Amino acid sequence: GSRSAQQGAAGGDGSAGGAVAHTPSTEDFSLSLLDTNLPAEAETELRSFIAKRLTKGALFEGMGNVASVGLSIPEGKVGCYYCRFQQESLLEMATLESDINAPEYVVCFLGGSEKEDTFRLELDKYIQNLKINLDLEQKNLETCVSPYLRRWFEDAICPIQRVVQLFQDKLASLLHAALSYTPVEVKNADERTEKDISRFLAAASLQGLVQEGTMTSLCIAMTEEQHKSMVIDCSGPQPQLHNAGSNRFCEDWMQAFVNGAEGGNPFLFRQILENFKLKAIQDVNNLKRFIRQAEMNHYALFKCYLFLKNCGSGDILLKIVKVEHAEMPEARNVVTVLEEFMRE
Repeated sequence: GSRSAQQGAAGGDGSAGGAVAHTPSTEDFSLSLLDTNLPAEAETELRSFIAKRLTKGALFEGMGNVASVGLSIPEGKVGCYYCRFQQESLLEMATLESDINAPEYVVCFLGGSEKEDTFRLELDKYIQNLKINLDLEQKNLETCVSPYLRRWFEDAICPIQRVVQLFQDKLASLLHAALSYTPVEVKNADERTEKDISRFLAAASLQGLVQEGTMTSLCIAMTEEQHKSMVIDCSGPQPQLHNAGSNRFCEDWMQAFVNGAEGGNPFLFRQILENFKLKAIQDVNNLKRFIRQAEMNHYALFKCYLFLKNCGSGDILLKIVKVEHAEMPEARNVVTVLEEFMRE
């Protein structure tokens, strides 16, 4: 309770950020402002909100939270992402020498609603990069840290939206590549576009939703089929795709993205992407259930076939279950029969 430290919070509306430093005592937290673009009254209210959270011990290092907070700004109530962290270099020193206290900071990003929660992992990564670059001893607050904080909305929230707007009706092939773990090669693109495409593919894949081993095997299988690598050429105003795949499932979801583009809401795009993945994983689980039944029942085998034919994503689902059932003879036999039916 008597140790000295700095704690940071930042405020921004739509595309902003800042940082606050603090010294905790046994009774309360004293937060000092490093950077913000909020009006003075709203900044004081935000500081009070963060101080209460700190007093309750509700901020874990490096893990962001999202809450709704009322401030004296035109929007009134806004979504607030806030994250506590320590400077990397000084944290290492503090672990080596116990009498050194590593400075602590809280960064806050404010948006229109609590929907920032859908981007919490992206914002956590954004803070991780800030930790590495932050070096207040070098007085780089104005030259490096402030510009970085102000880019949070563009850099962490908008990539999915930018990809949708760039690809338009070609987005179906990108969704197909993400679901099937097809290697993607991007040519003649600027750094931001290349990063945006990479982030979109990572966000659209079933990583974390299918077994780790299955994912690895799928990646190996798709990488071995080199002719299936998809090439995206960004030299023109519209990206040109080579060796692109697609299916009815991805075409339908592409339509949902294109329809959502009229409103231009990045949170809506993220929600559509989450729903797309949820439906894909539901289809995988349904197919696995049908395959278990088909091991003993010919009618269930026919149900499997009808499901694959009608779901719009039979090509990808078959690949996933084939990899997952590689070590299970009965299920493998069912998959082999289904592959023959689908080919015919």
